[in-house]
Amino acid sequence: MECCRRATPGTPLLFLAFLLLSSRTARSEEDRDGLWDAWGPWSECSRTCGGGASYSLRRCLSNKSCEGRNIRYRTCSNVDCPPEAGDFRAQQCSAHNDVKHHGQFYEWLPVSNDPDNPCSLKCQAKGTTLVVELAPKVLDGTRCYTESLDMCISGLCQIVGCDHQLGSTMKEDNCGVCNGDGSTCRLVRGQYKSQLSATKLDDTVVAIPYGSRHIRLVLKGPDHLYLETKTLQGAKGESSLSSTGTFLVDNSSVDFQKFPDKEILRMTGPLTADFIVKIHNSGPADSTVQFIFYQPIIHRWRETDFFPCSATCGGGYQLTSAECYDLRSNRVVADQYCHYYPENIKPKPLQECNLDPCPARWEATPWTACSSSCGGGIQSRAVSCVEEDIQGHVTSVEEWKCMYTPKMPIVQPCNIFDCPKWLAQEWSPVTVPSFFVR
Repeated sequence: MECCRRATPGTPLLFLAFLLLSSRTARSEEDRDGLWDAWGPWSECSRTCGGGASYSLRRCLSNKSCEGRNIRYRTCSNVDCPPEAGDFRAQQCSAHNDVKHHGQFYEWLPVSNDPDNPCSLKCQAKGTTLVVELAPKVLDGTRCYTESLDMCISGLCQIVGCDHQLGSTMKEDNCGVCNGDGSTCRLVRGQYKSQLSATKLDDTVVAIPYGSRHIRLVLKGPDHLYLETKTLQGAKGESSLSSTGTFLVDNSSVDFQKFPDKEILRMTGPLTADFIVKIHNSGPADSTVQFIFYQPIIHRWRETDFFPCSATCGGGYQLTSAECYDLRSNRVVADQYCHYYPENIKPKPLQECNLDPCPARWEATPWTACSSSCGGGIQSRAVSCVEEDIQGHVTSVEEWKCMYTPKMPIVQPCNIFDCPKWLAQEWSPVTVPSFFVR
């Protein structure tokens, strides 16, 4: 084996010790895993919706105990339950309604968010202060807390991220986006003071649009809150909120608490309709309402036409146009809807583009005059490697930066045509002057 070779001269003993230890560790892990049979198939999910748990088992093949666990879990059925399905913990409590407790039947309601033991089934008898632990463990897949994805598995609260993975630490942002940065919604907070009179008994406190989350309103005073709703299909509704309880209003869960001097309204969301919170005059004194919620940004600018950039590199300019887009209806709307959100900044019509610096290139000076006017000469030029920054400044750089493009020649022949020369023709015939002729 590699770990048992004789050390050659100069081989560090520390390195050999590391090899030996690594080999032993690898063998021990193989031996440990070899004591287990293969993992079995996954069980059916503990729930059909709302997030449940499934498990897989393996068998120890050794006569002695095996190291590690013989069961593993994963999440399953990570789809929302229909609103009429009700709360999973409440279903488990109501399953005991037909079982006598100390000789008497009770209608059991869930006790949630127990800080000491969130995975026990504690229920309260309706109309009484009687709280009883009806089971030491809730069913696998029951939420540990109402405002968390963490789930109870085998009686223990297990961390579940917004990616629905066990042990994941991913969280939803306030907009409901898993591992998001909060940029798809905006925080809305404010205060309303009633100015009702005998002739004006009702007034609008605030309109909370479809998709809003983490809504909380607190009314202080003698007046009374009620809700009006309008779905995306145009159906309208009204809820009077006459007593304390949790209600389903247009498929949105509404938690309402009524006290002698105040009212508290909570909705986790996302809302499935547009909600208009109204106030009804019920006494001579004025009331105040404080509200806070996260409103989705449903109108965004969408860039449409992109004209070609004026430069391929080194920085250029590009003309664009933008239109306001409704994310709910998937259609273009008037610009005023996008201007409603301060976070929505309309893209500039002239934008910079191709800002990456241009790659290095060869640049040459003009050729010098030819060394000869004819008969063949040479001319030369200087060639250097240059770079251009985004401001258009050109500077010389090392030649290796231009190694991927061939360097231009620095000399070349010129005026290679023959030079002109004198050419003598044949002599003409001899002529005799006329005065020699008799």
